[in-house]
Amino acid sequence: MSIIAEYKALEAQIAEQTARLEALKNDEKLKKEIEFENKLRSLLAEYNYSLRNVIALLDPSAGKTAVAPAKGARRERTVKRYKNPHTGEVIETKGGNHKVLKAWKTEHGAEAVEAWLQ
Repeated sequence: MSIIAEYKALEAQIAEQTARLEALKNDEKLKKEIEFENKLRSLLAEYNYSLRNVIALLDPSAGKTAVAPAKGARRERTVKRYKNPHTGEVIETKGGNHKVLKAWKTEHGAEAVEAWLQ
């Protein structure tokens, strides 16, 4: 995109955003929300409360939604099946801590053994 085309596109975006801003400034619903927010903040300041205090007062369980996951919530490991092409022996394991699998990896190399995965 040329610089002048980019400039014109940005000017059009600015004009569009300015028009939207002006429309919002005249919106009665927005004016009511701003008025409510201002009154609420002044009331909170008057009674020395924060929004968190009010939320805790109105809904005590709101702050306690973040519960730690229960033990055993981890996904279960999938069973991997390796077949040794030299001996035809097959082993099934869920992890890499299998005695025979370790022996194969030391004898033939880890990359070669991973290639035996079915």
